[in-house]
This record gives sequence, structure tokens and C-alpha cells, in this order.
Amino acid sequence: MTNNMQEQVLDAKRKIIPSLVHIRPVKEVFVQGKRQEVLALGSGFIISKDGYVVTNEHVAGESSQVICVLDDNTELEARVIGTDPDTDIAVLKLESDQALAFARFGSSASLESGDFVLAMGSPHGLSRSASLGIISLTDRYLGELGGITAPYNNWIQTDAAINKGNSGGPLVNLKGEVIGINTLAMLGAENVGFAIPADSAREIVDAIIAHGRVQRSSLGLSFQEMHAKTDDKTVKGVVIADVSPLSPAAESGVKAGDVLVSINDKKVNAYYEEELPAVRKQIADLPVNEKAVLQILRGNEPLSIEATTEEKMASKGTQVEFHEWGFTAMEMTPELARRAQLPQRQGILVSGCTPGGLAAVSGIVAGDILLEMDDEPISSLTQFDELYRKNLAAHKKYVMLFVKRGAVTRFALMNTDALGDAVIDKEILEYVD
Repeated sequence: MTNNMQEQVLDAKRKIIPSLVHIRPVKEVFVQGKRQEVLALGSGFIISKDGYVVTNEHVAGESSQVICVLDDNTELEARVIGTDPDTDIAVLKLESDQALAFARFGSSASLESGDFVLAMGSPHGLSRSASLGIISLTDRYLGELGGITAPYNNWIQTDAAINKGNSGGPLVNLKGEVIGINTLAMLGAENVGFAIPADSAREIVDAIIAHGRVQRSSLGLSFQEMHAKTDDKTVKGVVIADVSPLSPAAESGVKAGDVLVSINDKKVNAYYEEELPAVRKQIADLPVNEKAVLQILRGNEPLSIEATTEEKMASKGTQVEFHEWGFTAMEMTPELARRAQLPQRQGILVSGCTPGGLAAVSGIVAGDILLEMDDEPISSLTQFDELYRKNLAAHKKYVMLFVKRGAVTRFALMNTDALGDAVIDKEILEYVD
């Protein structure tokens, strides 16, 4: 390494170090219908003098408390402003009256393979760490390997070391700009890590700061690259691989095997699979509850189809524990309702049951959908929680639940006299990344 190169690396590191944050969230997890707390570790970076912090959703999401340790070892509490599980991004706000040092985003669009970068953060809890490497590829498509964050972005692949605890830290160019968020490392491989591109991240961060969440549209379509259908690269469009039942696209007559050519006169093209995230994002960015005009090829026949978008629910729902009855549940989404063949979003989804608990003894299992309680339709988690608390306060002996399991509906009678006296206290289980 030349002296000039070394000085660039040191300058970049010095610019970012004051903005680095070592994050210690206490996360709520749900295991067999019980709510428990786990102390986790992760990284983040300050992006404004008033203390906004960017990290990964899998670091800070579903946290009951977040402590951030700054470069000078100052510990500050932070609030979770909002999260976006679909892109694995979270924004925190530090509780501080002081003007704080912060990092600036650079552009990821101008990156090239071979560019030098620094992966910074707190690997294995070792704060203020930096590892040097290069960009291996600017637009790696991971598909299913990318987990839930694959739909809307490709990844920056780097050989700079990204280890446990680095998640949420910045990937930095030699100008000292954040050009990515360290997120994934490939297990069993050395020096193969992945970061969310800064241009994608900045859009999500801005939306969370402004609105507390990210709103997206959906038509209920799944796609496949055109290369799977033809070897002719001049053929434009994207293959519709699947249409969700009862979705806006299904109700408008779109069929699997159709080729989508344009949306609202804007061309759509994905000949290779790495072009699929841009197509999904094109639909996600449409206004919610507004008509979209789809130009379709069905065989050789061109069709124009109108479909009204609906809001896409986050891929990761919030869970709530109903401790005395021994189960956890989450909100139904339009997609879950379609899979359950429900005509509309109704009921709540049981996500876990405590072995030997009241729900389990009554025959309820994870995956059941609770549709009614004592003949009253269940419309949301909030409403169910109100009914649950009223039942506890009234000391009702019997509660009748109407349950859907697959294509079968049944009644489950809970005898609350069977409630045990055991109470599970909050406890810290282990360190996780």
C-alpha cells in the first residue's frame, strides 16, 4: 500500500469513527407462545447532529430498550423511530441535547468492482473496528439467499470482513462517505459479505424519519426473468410467474404466464434475474388504492388491463403475547387472508402456543386463525386484546373461540379455571447478533 493510499484509508476512518454507534438492544422474542427478552449486539451510525441513527431492522427491531454506546464510551438511550423489515433497515433517535458528530451518505450508483472500501462497526462487540477490502460486485442478486431483504434491492458484495456484530454498521468509501449498510455475511465462506446500497437505504431512511414507516403498493404478482421463457434478448418485459388468489391482479384477470410489458406506459424489463428487484420496486412505488394500467402479452395477443393497487403489508408482523391464555398472535395481512381463503382480512393468526398452556390444552395450535370470541367477530389484534382484557377482568369461566385451520373451521372452548399459577418473569437469555 502506498503512503498516499494509506493516508486516504486513515482519513476515511477518522471521518466516520466519531459517528459510529455500538448498539445494545433488548429484544422481545416469542418462543412457544411466551414473550422473552434477549440482549443483542449490533452496529449503527449517526446521520444527523440531532441524533438520528441508522442500523439494521434485525438489530433494533422489536426492542423493548435500546442503549447506544458512542465513540467516547458515552451511553445514551435511543427510541426506535421506525423499521422496514422488507429492507432490513431501522432508524433510531438518540436521547441527547448535544450536537453529535455524524456521517454522510455517498452515492452507490457510481461504485465499481475493485473500489476500496472500509467495513466499520463492532464485530463480536469490539467497537470502533474497521476492515479494509474492495467491492467484489456492485449488484449481486441473492434471490432466496437474501432472505426478506431481496425484493427491492441487489447487494454490494465486498471482501472487507463483515462479522457478527457488524450488522447495521457503515460500508465506507475512501472519501469517508457511507455507500452501504453492512448486513449479511455468507456462512462458511471467508471474506464474502453483503451491504445494502446507500441509494436504496437513503430513500427508506428518509421515509421512516418523515412518516415512521414505508408505504408500498401491491398487485399480488410474482415475477420470473424473461430469460426463463426465451433466449431472444430483444424481447422486452417480465414473466408473471404467479398471481395471488383474490389479489387486485387476479380480480382484474391477470394470469400466470402473461408477460408484463409496461405499467402506466412505463416500460418494464427483466431479462436477467438481477433486474427483478427494479420491477418489484416499480410496482411498490405506485400510489396506494389507485388504478394502474398494465400492458400484457398473453401469447401473441396484447391486452390492456386495469388493476387497483392495495397497500403491501410488511413481511414481518408484530406479535403480541396473551400470557394468561398461553399463546402469541399477530395481525392478519391481505396476503395471509388470501392464503387462508378468507374473503377479507379478518381474525388474528396464532404464532405460538405454550405447551400445557390454556390455548394448547383447548386444542389451539400455531397457524390457527381466531375468527370469533364468544360470537363476536375478531377484526384486529387491538380489538382482540380489548376482549381478552375484559374477559380477564370479568373472571369468565368459559370462553368460546371460533377457529379456522386450513379449510376446516371449528369451535374451541377454553375453561379459564384451568389457568395455572406460574408466571414467567422477564429474563435475559443470551447474547445474539
